[in-house]
Amino acid sequence: MKKVYLVYLLFCMVSIFTHAQTITFVSEKSNIPLPKVSVFGRDGSILAYSDIDGKIDKQSLSPAQEKFQLVYNNFLVATLSYSDFDQPVIKINDQVKEIETVVIKNNKPAKYILIKGNFNSYVTVNNKLNAYADGIVTYTFDNKTKKLKSSHVEQYRVYRLIDPKKEKNQTAFWDYGSSLGIPNMKKVGTLDEYKKKNIKIKELKGSSKDEIEVTGEYLQQKEFALFGFRFFDLRGIQNIAFEKNSQKTLKDLLEFNEILFIKLKHKSEENYNQVISYQNFYPSEMNFSDSNDMDEVKFNKDYSNYKTQYWQDPSFPNMQTIFSSFFKDDLKEKQNKK
Repeated sequence: MKKVYLVYLLFCMVSIFTHAQTITFVSEKSNIPLPKVSVFGRDGSILAYSDIDGKIDKQSLSPAQEKFQLVYNNFLVATLSYSDFDQPVIKINDQVKEIETVVIKNNKPAKYILIKGNFNSYVTVNNKLNAYADGIVTYTFDNKTKKLKSSHVEQYRVYRLIDPKKEKNQTAFWDYGSSLGIPNMKKVGTLDEYKKKNIKIKELKGSSKDEIEVTGEYLQQKEFALFGFRFFDLRGIQNIAFEKNSQKTLKDLLEFNEILFIKLKHKSEENYNQVISYQNFYPSEMNFSDSNDMDEVKFNKDYSNYKTQYWQDPSFPNMQTIFSSFFKDDLKEKQNKK
């Protein structure tokens, strides 16, 4: 009996300790959990990113950072000290930006559904920014099968933070700009394709939108070796937001976010380096067409390519202003080859 009691007591203590390490972000207005809240450290590192339950692990935050900035919907929403994270629940004013209405230009039956919108993409290495891009893109879906047919980038900007080092074995100092990209919306129109053995799906009924979180994990128990490099802990998370209480079809799409995690190192390196890729898409207009021909540019990560200052639109998800507030002139735009 004593053994049973001791085991129960130990379990309770572990549960309490684990719970104390979890922090939940919720809406100040509705008390509903807020996923996709980024916690920036004083040096500009992205230390945590809340899941669909609004939770982060406090252990990911270091007291040495002292001050932390919370970014939600591409806006700075709060500045906190380390002691502020002693509370298990933190309320955030999430009303800094209204949900943009997607303009439907033509709803006549046609062969294709065209969804145009804004995107941003950035890569961090050991939590620190490595490269950034944003722009305008149009996705083309087959109107009958709702499967993605193609994507067309119209304009974009590319920024780099560091100069790549020549030592090919030092993965911590590589230029990961080639990992920048537009979000992979292959399954957005066919959500049933997510229902696979190794995929986890969770849903959240928000006050203004419904959200789905899809997660997958690979290489969790054993690393993968290739040409002297080691790869481990490969994970992917997709967050898809739809109109509240909708059928969750393409016309209901409000937002798409994808995060990819991987740890890698060369065999000569002592520790793994955490590389995280963030890709976000925000629809602005929807059109039906029998033609898939449209103007596009090649998305070359070595330079920018734009004709208008699209990022000055108030609705544009301009994370570049957030990053530049930390890195100033060290975050440099690649030449515009319009």
